[in-house]
Amino acid sequence: MAMSAVRRLDPVLVDRIAAGEVVERPAAVVKELVENAIDAGARSIEVTIEAGGRRLVRVVDDGRGMSPEDLDLAVERHATSKLPDGDLATIRTLGFRGEALPSIGAVAHLAILSRRPEDPIGASITVDAGRKGAVRPAPASPGTRIEVTDLFAATPARLKFLKSDRAEALAAAEIVRRLAIAHPEIRLSLKGDGLSALAFPPEPATPEGFLRRAARVLGQDFAENSAALRAERENLVLAGHVGLPTFHRGAATHIHFVVNGRPVRDKLLLGAVRGAYADTMASDRHPVLALALDCDPRLVDVNVHPAKTEVRFRDPGLVRALVISAIRDALARAGHRAATTGGLRTLDSLRAGYLPGWTPSPPRHAPQPPAESWQAPLDSRANGFGEAAQASFASFQPSADARAPAPAVEEPDAPLGAARAQLHETYIVAQTRDGIVIVDQHAAHERLVYERLKAERAGSGIARQGLLIPEVVELDPVDAARIAGEAEELLGLGLAVEPFGPGAVLVREVPAALAGSSAAALLRDVADALAEGGASGTPVAERLDAILSRMSCHGSIRAGRRLSPPEMNALLRQMEATPLSGQCNHGRPTYVELKLADIERLFGRR
Repeated sequence: MAMSAVRRLDPVLVDRIAAGEVVERPAAVVKELVENAIDAGARSIEVTIEAGGRRLVRVVDDGRGMSPEDLDLAVERHATSKLPDGDLATIRTLGFRGEALPSIGAVAHLAILSRRPEDPIGASITVDAGRKGAVRPAPASPGTRIEVTDLFAATPARLKFLKSDRAEALAAAEIVRRLAIAHPEIRLSLKGDGLSALAFPPEPATPEGFLRRAARVLGQDFAENSAALRAERENLVLAGHVGLPTFHRGAATHIHFVVNGRPVRDKLLLGAVRGAYADTMASDRHPVLALALDCDPRLVDVNVHPAKTEVRFRDPGLVRALVISAIRDALARAGHRAATTGGLRTLDSLRAGYLPGWTPSPPRHAPQPPAESWQAPLDSRANGFGEAAQASFASFQPSADARAPAPAVEEPDAPLGAARAQLHETYIVAQTRDGIVIVDQHAAHERLVYERLKAERAGSGIARQGLLIPEVVELDPVDAARIAGEAEELLGLGLAVEPFGPGAVLVREVPAALAGSSAAALLRDVADALAEGGASGTPVAERLDAILSRMSCHGSIRAGRRLSPPEMNALLRQMEATPLSGQCNHGRPTYVELKLADIERLFGRR
């Protein structure tokens, strides 16, 4: 008789196999244990790791604790207190499967000490590589203390797949940071060898408390370089803060989403963020944000990923639309704001330009000559242009000077100040009450033209201006055919074109905002935009903003064009009145601001 090829696996081996889904690295142990502490109502959680968590993971909380009977059952597979009615559709806790503790105990040495506040004494239990010990009485403070030692000692092959101790410690720190943002009301700390200690004091359950906790995680610059957000739609509430488009990072690790108190890395949400920042940030950069989405648990399924880091929404389209519209509205309300870090980087560059071996001397308190003791030589041509340069400054003179008497609008009370000069016929220097602003005139005006075209398209349609003599533009036959095929869509963008023989297109009208620009250059850029979208298979109707962005470059003030003082000030006022004017269409800043106090430090006056 042939031996049966199918056999029932040993329970300990079953646990070790199952642990592979839950405990893939030390950071996963930290995640599961901290989430258990949060579900137990803890207000303070301390995490300690050694050797990246491989040698030790200790989590101590002040939560409700467990009775000896619960403790004995807690280390059994699929035993949990978090599904009292067995309804998976209304999960309100971070954990619910009852797999964490038995999975950890199957591949490591697990020791638990717990006590409820009403019990006179606590209880302890150990699980060593799947072998469960007896529950014993033990002195303990209210709450639970869990120690995991010698992780993967029972499965040595898994150790080969771990990274360095430092890399594993950093992964654990990232888990703690994400949980810290999700639960600002809880005190959280993490310490370990080779790791900078983290300490997050509790914050009140208010928008201000959420921002303070987010700033502790994302950096203090986040608070002053973000915009508040709150939006509601059909039982969905989205709240938090989103970073300005010019406050960005090279990786998406600074995007924090919380769904019903659970930190998630969901593709739908990340895609919505990318869509919201699409025309304000370069494609290789990523925003910084912290958002919390609250909804009825029945509207989201959290049981779709072993690590519970992804979710599935009942109506994904509704969630995506809410995220995109809320972020765009928040950025629009931020107006012309740009990241303050641009000015800081500028100052750092200036400091790096000090002469070798020279450092600013401490400020002296000797009497200073009055400001009126120096005056530029008077000249009858001093109307703001064409002044004779001083001999000592002959090698450096501004393209335009705005120091001539000016109307009240040029007073530096406005957010972007009053124009004082134009350098290299490219940069506008403006004076504010407490510093200076340097504006890239082409980048700024490009954004203004783009926002004007978008507003016109959303309203009554983009205004068109006919060419006195229609222009024939020679193109590659494929590009010419592509433009002719999209003539109807392009007409909605203010561009009236028609075929004009093989490889040629006739341009009859252009957007009024782009009047005076080269029709040939404009059409070639539109052809490039159509080609890029065609390669991705996206319909033209869904790429209109991208095409408008290309077109707006042709109607903007070019670098190298001299501006008069009224023109410079008019540009500044338009920037102040236009949302998103703090960055160009490609995500670069349109201006940097330097505070007077920082400039004085450069010269050793402070």
